[in-house]
Amino acid sequence: MNTSETRDNTLRHIGISVPYTIASVIALGLLYPFVMTAIAQLIFPTQASGSMRYAGGQIVGSSIIGQLWTKPQYFHGRPSAAGKGYDPTSTSGTNLGPTSKKLIDATKATLAALRKENPDATIPVPMDLVTSSASGIDPDISPQAAIYQAPRVAKARHLPVSAVVALIDKHVSERTFGVLGEPRVNVLELNLALDQR
Repeated sequence: MNTSETRDNTLRHIGISVPYTIASVIALGLLYPFVMTAIAQLIFPTQASGSMRYAGGQIVGSSIIGQLWTKPQYFHGRPSAAGKGYDPTSTSGTNLGPTSKKLIDATKATLAALRKENPDATIPVPMDLVTSSASGIDPDISPQAAIYQAPRVAKARHLPVSAVVALIDKHVSERTFGVLGEPRVNVLELNLALDQR
């Protein structure tokens, strides 16, 4: 193959690849995302917009992203190792092994803090209140974790514990499709329901 044929071959390949690249960028980089976003907004508008929750006309959070709750009148979520805590731009678990001294010390400190802030709890501390999730921004806790906190929340809100437990029961989501995951309670949804009482 001589230089002229090589040049012609190269130009032919460029002539094919450039329009294909432009068409691919337009179809897959612009049209496809636009169509998928439009379909998502039509079929699942809440989820496509981030599952935002409002109170008093203001966004108070997303039901799919955990956040830090510290006041005694609210249920608290799982500990977070995401960034400096509950940072959705830096999701991660602790990445510490079960024999890690740092993890053991952090777990002991969390246990002590939970027992101090929930002195009237009637059940053992549920594991999910002491361990962070893999993402660090898990929005849910187990029903047991909510019940553990019920006496504190009831006392802070001057409500009977039975009323708070009944509210927890109304907000338990069962396993997905009856088999995936565990029963859970969304902390933000539960706290918003408390504020609406």
